[in-house]
Amino acid sequence: MCVIEDHTLFAESLQIALELKGHEVRRVPLPDDLHSATTLLPAVMKHQPHVLLLDLDLGNADGSRLIEPVARAGTAVVVLTGSNDRARWGQCIRLGARKVMEKTAPLNEILATIRLIGEGRPVMTLEEREDLVRHWQEERAQVADLLDRLNRLTAREAEVLGQLMNGRQVRQIAEASVVSEATVRTQVKSILAKLEVSSQIGAVGLAHNAGWNPPHSKN
Repeated sequence: MCVIEDHTLFAESLQIALELKGHEVRRVPLPDDLHSATTLLPAVMKHQPHVLLLDLDLGNADGSRLIEPVARAGTAVVVLTGSNDRARWGQCIRLGARKVMEKTAPLNEILATIRLIGEGRPVMTLEEREDLVRHWQEERAQVADLLDRLNRLTAREAEVLGQLMNGRQVRQIAEASVVSEATVRTQVKSILAKLEVSSQIGAVGLAHNAGWNPPHSKN
């Protein structure tokens, strides 16, 4: 069994508890400059674990990137996470995770899951899996709608929204662009209309929720 977890105390406690129950546990070390979880794949495959206990948030890296290739290699992936985002849980199931659990889950529940996997038995009901995947699908549809609205923006409007996301005020945007405040306010008004929101805060929040990356400002 392998454990990938960036919180040292939790990882050590989990390893000790599992070893006391007779499991052989190997922790995959995380480099300080980890930016992509997929760089950990060779280390996982080296051990060829039957089960991988995986955290989703590994510093700057997204642990979910490991789920599909590890599961495809025949390892049962059990996600242990501090996130309670059901859509994110659904994404993990969609990628091939056998189960997603909160880190606060009782040790006995984790042990029971590992035992069931070893016995070749299901660890989630079909209804539980479908419910989580549905959350993921609904979020994907919502994000697609937000991105569709953002794609309505002109290049200049996208640039202005990007500056609003960086905390700039209308006056600062006007000064940096060498245009009048009235011009920028007209652009902001158009942005709000296209995004179907009523305020600059709403526009910025929508862009963040969609994971939108603004174009690089020329100013």
